[in-house]
Amino acid sequence: MMAGEAITAEGLAALKAEIADLEGPVRAALAKKIKAAREEGDLSENAEYHSLKEEQGHLETKILRLTELLRNAVVVEATGDASGVSFGSTVRVTDIEGGKEQTFTLVGPTEADLKAGKLSAESPVARALMGAAPGDVVEVESPRGARKWRVDAIGG
Repeated sequence: MMAGEAITAEGLAALKAEIADLEGPVRAALAKKIKAAREEGDLSENAEYHSLKEEQGHLETKILRLTELLRNAVVVEATGDASGVSFGSTVRVTDIEGGKEQTFTLVGPTEADLKAGKLSAESPVARALMGAAPGDVVEVESPRGARKWRVDAIGG
């Protein structure tokens, strides 16, 4: 097992961009709002100032958390091999029972976004799909019982 958090190259770039945005424009805009609120007078009764200071604390915590993720990130490249599902693979599957077709890209947990088709490689569905080849049927345990998925294609 690797030490660190698995992430794709695209996920690493997005993480770096988010940190840069938070540390730059977002932090600067918040500091400007705090300065304006501080100039309103008595800080003990200035709800806007206290709210902004709390927001600043949340921002700094988020920056620290994302920086820690970045420090522990390990870029894992997709093998590009269409013979079996692996980390970074894009896979098209069909739910055998319902006939619903879906496409997922297996990514690190920090990149997971099901609405965007990015599935955490640590999820039960991804773990069941790992190593499967086109035509294989895998069984995935879900809260509603076992589901069978057919791997239709890997890549693209």
